[in-house]
Amino acid sequence: MPGEQSFSTPSSIIRSGTRSAFRTLAAGRLFLKKQIWIWPIVAGVVLGLIGWLLRAEIEGKLKAELRSELQTILNADVAALKLWMRSQETIALSVVANEHVALHSTNLLALAAQGDTTQLQLLQSPDLAELRKELSPVLEAHQMNGWVLVDPSLQIIASLRNELVGVPLPAEDKPYAQDFALRGKTVVSAPRKSVVLLPAADGTLKVGVPTMFAWAPVRNAEGTVIAGLGLRIRPEAEFSDILHIGQAGETGETYAFNRDGVMVSASRFDAQLRQIGLLREGEDSILNIRLRDPGVDVTLGEKPQKLGSEQSLNRLAASAVLGESGVDVDGYRDYRGVPTVGAWTWLDDYNLGVATEQDAAEAFSALHVLRQAFWGLFALLAAAAAAIFVFTVVVTRLNREAQQATLKARQLGQYRLDDKLGEGGMGVVYRASHAMLQRPTAVKFLHPESTNEQSIARFEREVRLTGRLNHPNTISIYDYGRTPEGIFYYAMEYLEGINLEDLVRRFGPQPEGRVIFLLGQVCGSLAEAHRIGLVHRDIKPANIMLTERGGLYDFVKLLDFGLVKTVDSKKEQSLTSAGALVGTPLYLAPEGVQNPDLIDARSDLYAVGAVGYYLLTGKTVFEGGSVFDIVQKHALSQPESPSKRLGKPVAADLEALLLRCLAKKPDDRPQSATELLDALDRCQPPSLWNGKDAQRWWIEQGLLPNAPTTGADTKSANLLATRIGSAIDIDYADAARQPAERTLLDK
Repeated sequence: MPGEQSFSTPSSIIRSGTRSAFRTLAAGRLFLKKQIWIWPIVAGVVLGLIGWLLRAEIEGKLKAELRSELQTILNADVAALKLWMRSQETIALSVVANEHVALHSTNLLALAAQGDTTQLQLLQSPDLAELRKELSPVLEAHQMNGWVLVDPSLQIIASLRNELVGVPLPAEDKPYAQDFALRGKTVVSAPRKSVVLLPAADGTLKVGVPTMFAWAPVRNAEGTVIAGLGLRIRPEAEFSDILHIGQAGETGETYAFNRDGVMVSASRFDAQLRQIGLLREGEDSILNIRLRDPGVDVTLGEKPQKLGSEQSLNRLAASAVLGESGVDVDGYRDYRGVPTVGAWTWLDDYNLGVATEQDAAEAFSALHVLRQAFWGLFALLAAAAAAIFVFTVVVTRLNREAQQATLKARQLGQYRLDDKLGEGGMGVVYRASHAMLQRPTAVKFLHPESTNEQSIARFEREVRLTGRLNHPNTISIYDYGRTPEGIFYYAMEYLEGINLEDLVRRFGPQPEGRVIFLLGQVCGSLAEAHRIGLVHRDIKPANIMLTERGGLYDFVKLLDFGLVKTVDSKKEQSLTSAGALVGTPLYLAPEGVQNPDLIDARSDLYAVGAVGYYLLTGKTVFEGGSVFDIVQKHALSQPESPSKRLGKPVAADLEALLLRCLAKKPDDRPQSATELLDALDRCQPPSLWNGKDAQRWWIEQGLLPNAPTTGADTKSANLLATRIGSAIDIDYADAARQPAERTLLDK
């Protein structure tokens, strides 16, 4: 009426808002369906987001791999260095163990002990000449170029060089002689610059030549330490070569350094160091390069802002001289100023640090290439948007026509397709009926777009091998063929029931009598397969179906012969990649892990034991955080007994039989399925299980196939399905959980 005001009720506002939301969603869906051109843009945005996320993920993994590689190289070089050090100590020990060396050393020591002995007397001593004669072959054999013999007062009483005889041992060498050799220990000293004239690499006598010694104690006839012998080693020879055994890439190097951060082994960049002015012409890196951070990349011609003496140790050296070990893959500057990644450690026993490094540019070259490739592909995607639009329109139309044709036909050879039971990446399984026989059938075929010669060969092989089996506990193959369009298919018996994995998952551990009852039927199926030379290779609870046949309950059907192997047939083995890991890790025999080519019938029996263990305990034999953990336990670990796993007694004969099946060596298991079946028949569980027990259980659980279901039974009825066919991993239960998909197929 005029003058009246109208008000919207809360319910009308809600209804209006709901209709508006649905209209918006519908409009959005219609827009996306019509405006197909937007999909390349969506793809580009998604690809960019994925690329951004993957970059961080890949960089993290690359750094982890790089960290592991650097640590591995460092460990290998350190191990080699320690072995070399011990070998030098062993050489020194073998020299002082020579009775002639000990005798001449004793005589020289006695001569030096006389208060008025002169250097000339020591040089003219026959024992010195004999000692030089004894040590000469050792020096030549091990590329050593000198030696010294010191008395307890640290005086050199004998040496290869005359000028060293009768003088005090240099201060740098005193700790090694006094704290090790004269105390009965061997040691290899760290490299240092000589303070006396020594032959350099060019043969001239110089001061400051790199030198190091292998020290050992000299004992008299009574075993008392009387002197110390040091064999001079050239650091630029084997010592440096040992550290160059393992290197990362073209720019990697490993080197040693002392407590002052001075490099004591040769650098691989000596020529470059001379070019950039860090070494003088004719000078080597040993004992002449300090591990400072110049702050700039000197190899590019950049000039440091600080003088060398003002530069601090770089990241690696500063950490190592404190006795620390570490790995840095985030990057720091090496002694050339080049951005570098590296790993380092400090060896207290030798008072040395060891480091391995690689230029960061080379270390992360794969990441740079990946980034460039990604952005190149991204640009290519954007440039091809128009072509993708045309292609998308055509493909969408063709796909729609193909889908409509498939839905209209509903016919595959002699079989009428009813409900789709499941679909995987490779194909589809339908419930179907034969045009003449009208019996329920499961028909399996490949997606045409996923078909290739290899998949067809595997599909046909599965049909051919499984079709040779006719045991009642083995799934039956009825027929196979090709449609005029070239789609290969085969028909098998349609099963309703529950697989053993779902059985345990829903109802927990099973009675011992029932376990024996079920395993016996599995053994019957396997006995036939093994007799004609076939090994299943994927025995697991999900491949063992419980159903009803002719009024018999708990009737077992063994499924999934897609991995079956023909014994002594190289052609058949090639289709499943001989030598590859096949089967399910939770039920895989040790030989399936260590040498898949040696799998035989006894490997199936191992899996049967694992299935029995699962039925009895409700747990798999081994559990782990990864596939590697599980297969390693199958190969190396002994299983826990079922009684201990359950926390209650288990029939001793059944427990022993299952553990025998799980033996690591095939020879320790039952040697045939028939033998295992006989052993199961002899087991004495607390209570037996028979057909009546099975029927009673099926009735109590509301799992009778084809029986009417109430609301309380709906959940159980929906699970009366199983997985058939390894080629596409399709589960009948998927169909029961997806009624909307079946409805679509019925339209």
